[in-house]
Amino acid sequence: MRSTIVSCLLGAISTVNAIATISVKGSKFFTSDGDQFFLKGIAYQLVPEDPLVDSTQCKLDAALMKEVGANSIRVYHVDPDGDHKDCMSTFEDAGIYLWVDLDTFTTQINQDSPHWNATQLQAFEKVIDEFQQFDNTAGFFVGNEVLTTGNGSVAAPYVKAAARDAKAYRNSKKYRDIPIGYSAADISELRPMLQNYMACGDNSSEALDFFSLNAYEWCGPTSNYQISGYSQLNANVTHYNIPIFFSETGCIKPRPRTFEDQAAIFGDQMNPYWSGAIIYEWIEESNEYGLVSYGEKVDPAAVSAPPDGYPRSGTPTPISPDFDNLSDQWKTLTPSGVKASAYTPSLTPPPCPAYTSDFWDVNGGVALPTLGQTFDAAIQSSITKGTAAAGTATTSAPTTTKTGGGSPGREVQGMGIGLVGVLVGFFWWM
Repeated sequence: MRSTIVSCLLGAISTVNAIATISVKGSKFFTSDGDQFFLKGIAYQLVPEDPLVDSTQCKLDAALMKEVGANSIRVYHVDPDGDHKDCMSTFEDAGIYLWVDLDTFTTQINQDSPHWNATQLQAFEKVIDEFQQFDNTAGFFVGNEVLTTGNGSVAAPYVKAAARDAKAYRNSKKYRDIPIGYSAADISELRPMLQNYMACGDNSSEALDFFSLNAYEWCGPTSNYQISGYSQLNANVTHYNIPIFFSETGCIKPRPRTFEDQAAIFGDQMNPYWSGAIIYEWIEESNEYGLVSYGEKVDPAAVSAPPDGYPRSGTPTPISPDFDNLSDQWKTLTPSGVKASAYTPSLTPPPCPAYTSDFWDVNGGVALPTLGQTFDAAIQSSITKGTAAAGTATTSAPTTTKTGGGSPGREVQGMGIGLVGVLVGFFWWM
């Protein structure tokens, strides 16, 4: 079967009717056809700037993604000035949706010196302008693992302010209500305060449309629902009022990966509350998280070789048995969910978390930063007491420090084992 697919990768995907769009109702995603939507996704960032401008590569990859059972991809960096029509059409024809991060290395919110200004917002708006035109654009992330330490929680208001302003821009342009959310590092000390903070408040215009988590705790066949901590993750969201899903998952210790956590995520205990998962990642590179390779690793010292020696384009070859293991899991997992017409949620936002003396340094009741505000440690005591806005007005430009999210010191913290490795390897392009 695979040889047949590979032989006709460039023309295998036939044109179908326009894909249904994705929106939020209560704590769930629904298609415009009224069906509940569960992500079966894969992280897809072949090159740092934009993998969605190479139409030939998109055709090659989309065909094999369809075979493994994916209905979504996550892309961390895009060029809003690029031509994305061919790639987006290819993925649409394959039934694959896009979840795209709005930020870049230079516009991301930094937990060490958080700020939110017009330069960042305008960059986010350009990405929204470009991708709102595609029906298979399913959602936007305003940040990825911005908060990675307890004292990094002071950046939370800036993430929420970014979502507020991105949503306001989307609405002002009368675009489709493409959901806007955040992808968090899985740090137990910050949960559940962070996820509650992002959804709390009486003003829905300030709350995120969805929340997602990069989690790598379910490792190997000896793990299970209890050992992995998934049971506690589930307990924290049984009354959550917005959709939540795993924006990165797929522990690689030990290999081969069996992806047994997928049965839990899409099973009866979790699928009433969780909307699926995105597997990290499509391409094989030095971190060894790949589902496919584009050829044998070459000597990094060779002329024109990538710094880690792993090719980043060409005909994708499934990595065995990981690719087949994921395919076998997804083939058996088809949660039916609920019809939008039969779903009448009565959920309310969680209370905004109050300041704590250890890991949560923001009083949830303070006003969000306005555009142009930068955090000032000198007013931290006022912030934690809830008597001042989270910052002082400035017009400073965004930081250009190239930092990834995640905490490299922990093996199971999202980009600490995933995307950070990719970004470090990609800095030679910048």
